[in-house]
Amino acid sequence: MSHNEGTTPFYKAEKEKMLFNSLAFVLFLPIVFLLYWFVFKQTQAQNLFLVVASYLFYGWWDWRFLLLIVLTSFLSYESGRLIERLEGERSKQRAITIANILINLAILGLFKYYNFFVDNLQVLLESFGLHLHWPTLRILLPVGISFYTFQALSYSIDVYQGRIAPCRNLFAFFAYISFFPQLVAGPIERATRLLPQFYHPRRFDYAKAVDGCRLMLGGFFKKMVVADNCAEAVNLIWGNYTDQTAFTLWMGGVLFTFQIYGDFSGYSDIAIGTARLFGIRLTRNFDYPYFARDIAEFWRKWHISLTSWFRDYVYIPLGGSRCSRWKVMRNTFVIFSVSGLWHGANWTFIVWGVYHALLFLPLFWLKQNRKHLDPIAEGHWLPSLREAIEMGFTFILVVIGWIIFRSTSIGEAADYIQRLVDPSLLDFTLHVGKRALLLSLLMLLFEWLRRDKEHVLQDLESWLRPRPLRLLSYYLAILLILYLSGQQETFVYFQF
Repeated sequence: MSHNEGTTPFYKAEKEKMLFNSLAFVLFLPIVFLLYWFVFKQTQAQNLFLVVASYLFYGWWDWRFLLLIVLTSFLSYESGRLIERLEGERSKQRAITIANILINLAILGLFKYYNFFVDNLQVLLESFGLHLHWPTLRILLPVGISFYTFQALSYSIDVYQGRIAPCRNLFAFFAYISFFPQLVAGPIERATRLLPQFYHPRRFDYAKAVDGCRLMLGGFFKKMVVADNCAEAVNLIWGNYTDQTAFTLWMGGVLFTFQIYGDFSGYSDIAIGTARLFGIRLTRNFDYPYFARDIAEFWRKWHISLTSWFRDYVYIPLGGSRCSRWKVMRNTFVIFSVSGLWHGANWTFIVWGVYHALLFLPLFWLKQNRKHLDPIAEGHWLPSLREAIEMGFTFILVVIGWIIFRSTSIGEAADYIQRLVDPSLLDFTLHVGKRALLLSLLMLLFEWLRRDKEHVLQDLESWLRPRPLRLLSYYLAILLILYLSGQQETFVYFQF
């Protein structure tokens, strides 16, 4: 795909890509699993094999992408070794760290943001009567470049700050950067958490592998049944939104809200579950975010690995919350704006970030941003009336944000949102998306009943004790996924 196609939201999957829900991956995973445990039994051999398998997985998209990930891995690895050799020479260590960060950000900026900044610079200069004919580039946007770049940056920063010792094992480090389950869409792992797992021998754990398979099963349901069905309806509604009733437009926003959650949290579940098959534990990335009672709680539960990354490496270095209120306001706008820009080279993403900053700041000013740290409706089947109202209001705010996110331009977002307030809001006729809405609500029901667990199918033995009954439930779940799955779509976050 071209650069421009990469920044257009929600493009269709191409059949040759190795998606988690593709035949290529269904064949790839068991082969890699068997070789990993039964042929490459030594830790170093397993690390090397994981690098080769991960490069095969990534190169399946486009072999040219491999050049960048090798460069990123090599530069970050060598910067750590140089920092180790220059112990005591803090200024030189700092220079090496900054140089590595700038090189990696320059690579990311060139491939992901160059055309965006050039186009906007030309518009700005033309408003002053100046005409700049700066060439744009038709270059490929490497899939997942934001994810592995941020993972490499965290290593460099943590080594410089002494949080982790520089890695001396080349294969372990390259495996850390390229580990295929989370390579193209996260979770974004920290070196302090993931890298040490490649240093030590790994033993196959049947219980963890079973739990990983359950995570994957739940993830496939979210992606193939919920997200892909929602995507079909959302694309139809957005395709001619000017002809839709206000009620249908609201349903389009709600369905996209379920689509992006089912898609991204589904990917994360599959990635985390796949990693457990190889004895690797990845960070939890979602914690039932649509049950949040305010925006602050939503952001503690949504894309946790990215939110915590920006908190630790951007927000806190800027002063965090331990400075004047005006600086806290600045820091908040910076963190949300940069988070929006991270998602893509489009003003809609930046405005989406600013929108959430505006929702978050009142909670901070009123010192209510950490009000909801306890589990919702803990020990009860249903939320209290207050919790239900808070949860519903937060959900509506999130839906409006996702409408901005899904739109292809600021003008389209503004027009779409304006049309939400119309007398046709009382026309409850819904011509598309009924099945998708029903499946989404079914997903939410299961998540509500299991909200105290890390994932819906965790500890399945506790409520399906007979083993034959559990096996039957797995087969039924697989059949339901195959029967109810929508048209195959690529994972939304692959473009980021």
